[in-house]
Amino acid sequence: MGHITLARWADWIVIAPASADSIARLVQGRTDDLLAALCLASESPLAVVPAMNNKMWSNQATQDNINILQSRNIHIIGPASGIQACGELGEGRLVETEDIVTELVCLMVPTKLQGKRVLITAGPTYEPIDPVRFIGNRSSGKMGFAVAKAALEAGAEVSLISGPVHLSTPSGVNRVNVETAQQMYDAVMEDIEQFDIFIACAAIADYKPEQVKNNKIKKTQHSDLKLNLLPTKDIVSTVAQQKIKPFIVGFAAETENVTDYAKQKLQDKKLDMIAANRVGEKIGFAVDDNSLHVFWPSGSQVLPLAPKTQLARDLMTLIIERYDAKDSTKNS
Repeated sequence: MGHITLARWADWIVIAPASADSIARLVQGRTDDLLAALCLASESPLAVVPAMNNKMWSNQATQDNINILQSRNIHIIGPASGIQACGELGEGRLVETEDIVTELVCLMVPTKLQGKRVLITAGPTYEPIDPVRFIGNRSSGKMGFAVAKAALEAGAEVSLISGPVHLSTPSGVNRVNVETAQQMYDAVMEDIEQFDIFIACAAIADYKPEQVKNNKIKKTQHSDLKLNLLPTKDIVSTVAQQKIKPFIVGFAAETENVTDYAKQKLQDKKLDMIAANRVGEKIGFAVDDNSLHVFWPSGSQVLPLAPKTQLARDLMTLIIERYDAKDSTKNS
């Protein structure tokens, strides 16, 4: 039978938008249409996203129905407040699609990082040559921002230190903007001992100009311009050397010998985990999809090509597993 097949097939059932009438029908256990019959015949989790006129929402009958649904462990998402289709202003507006998805992810992913603090770096750094030019790289920051959102979904308190990128801050994430490697170093080290997990996604410049000119360098003044470069401070290595240090996850973006370089970096910098990926033209940087090969001292796992939002959630699941394993060993 059709409604029974659907009821068994669904991992989750989400009613969006859920009108006052559909909410009342759920409360009554009606079965005279497909939606009501499907919900009554299913044991899958149910989420309801109310959307209706503000007066209908505030009516005591609707509020009583909402309370009954919540008592049955049905999840209520929203409503939002604002201008409604009828032209009135108030609570009852449908929650934005992205916020619905975020809320569902939070419901489906166990909040295993509840009470934990996670620090993430993202994006490139720009090392100035003069007031106009800089040394930089192609990092878009997309992976770091996706990881920040995934950590938030897992229940963590998240701080994000970002280089120059054109991305919106995930709601609920504390963001600090920096530009140079030194600024990122200072921001990370300010209170690193307060964090439980440090995820170094940023593509930080390895070198910076020895001297920064106060004025723009004119092409006509130099037929052969040479720049002396100095190494920047290694943030991940410095964090790993702290007496009180977090669980440390590094990233290795390589154009060749990805596995070998990642394993060597994991060992040399004394990291807990490292996520490696190949970068190059239309690979890794400034794209929406990516894949990772994640290593830790006792093993590894390949995370196949996926949108960076999903890849970040898969990576966060792996980080939580390894963090819990290390924490249980430390406490045993």
